[in-house]
Amino acid sequence: MINRLMQRLTLAAALLLAFSANAEPKKLLVVTATQGFRHSSIPLAEKIIAGLGEETGLWTVDYARGGPDGKGDADLKEKLAPDNLKNYDGVVFANTTGDLPLPDRDGFIKWIKSGKAFIGMHSASDTFHGYPPYIEMLGGEFQTHNAQAGVQCINMDPDHPATKHLGARYDVFDEIYILKNFHRDQVHGLLTLYKHPNTGMPGDYAIAWTKQVGSGKLFYTSLGHREDVWLSDAYQKHITGGIEWALGLEKASAEPQKTVAELAKFEKKEGFKSLFDGSDLKGWHLRHEDGAKSWNVQNGMLVNLPDGHGNDLVSDQKFRDFVVCYEYMVPKGANSGFYLRGRHEIQILDDGDRKKPELGSNGAIYHVQPASEMVSRKAGEWQTVQASMIGNKVTVILNGVKIHDNVEVNQATGSELDSNLDQPGPVLLQGDHGAVAFRNIRIKTL
Repeated sequence: MINRLMQRLTLAAALLLAFSANAEPKKLLVVTATQGFRHSSIPLAEKIIAGLGEETGLWTVDYARGGPDGKGDADLKEKLAPDNLKNYDGVVFANTTGDLPLPDRDGFIKWIKSGKAFIGMHSASDTFHGYPPYIEMLGGEFQTHNAQAGVQCINMDPDHPATKHLGARYDVFDEIYILKNFHRDQVHGLLTLYKHPNTGMPGDYAIAWTKQVGSGKLFYTSLGHREDVWLSDAYQKHITGGIEWALGLEKASAEPQKTVAELAKFEKKEGFKSLFDGSDLKGWHLRHEDGAKSWNVQNGMLVNLPDGHGNDLVSDQKFRDFVVCYEYMVPKGANSGFYLRGRHEIQILDDGDRKKPELGSNGAIYHVQPASEMVSRKAGEWQTVQASMIGNKVTVILNGVKIHDNVEVNQATGSELDSNLDQPGPVLLQGDHGAVAFRNIRIKTL
């Protein structure tokens, strides 16, 4: 019985393979028209997209070209006319810019929603600023960029065909876009940054995503400014997987990821509860209600970006004896703090090149005791803390190393909420000294 079943499965697989080999390649229309800045990488992009189709045998290409001087607009209008779009399975906007002279913009969006593929590279988000339905379809809009930079993209979906080859992190040097009109809950994230590509300030900086558009599928990557990026094997596999998915040749989810941080099973069993789960500011209030509203939630992070003097954030709940776990990240030169009972600060600081722990350095119980050793990570990296407070004694584990062991805290450490040391108090996140991000704050009362 088992042998017969295996024979049937083998035959089915062979038939499926034969069918795939004989299937007609999909037809893509590659649009490289521009009504603004024209990237020097466009000719190379055209060749690479066509070459990847030939190499895989999965698609053929036609082109719709046009420049800022109006040359080629007739070709663009003809190729993207509703009657002609019926000849294609999808369209690629490869480094397009500006409000392109499409003959029927609404009809174009409708065509994609009917079940077609849309693939956008780099400045596809710098296109149709004057046509909101396109921006809504794409899921984000170019706002600006700074100097080209080397970044380490976070892979949000290591199983997706566009990112499965990249590992947990993807290092790339390119022109990194800062986007507006981007809504994390409306896209399926592929690549992102947790900090600004140039300043290092914490925040949600999307790089690549997919999206369901009616019955159609959309893949967008903001990478692809530089010729060497287009020539790299990693980027070519990135866009190949994205194109295959958008054309329906590969399966993967397009559902937006949840940003809620769920407790691990052992944490639930031990009695931990979330103080901040990544979704909203519920359970927290500003220390000074009439002060700066410098805190917001971005992609599962609690982010403080003060413009001048910021504001502390305080938990509604109060605690006396407890264990609290959290992660934090600070940019270069930043200073913050995590207050136990609102009175005892575990210092958060970019220590730079500091070699020896000091009374005010990262991990110190401020004004009481420095960390036992330097285990701080670099600015822009996530750091983990487990801290416990029982009576007047504090234990702290920073990045897996115990740096305080039952340290007595018989005085408040400065900027405290009050001096009632033996009374329950809230968690306080210092926000009036600089930028900081927290995530996965969970607590267990003892």
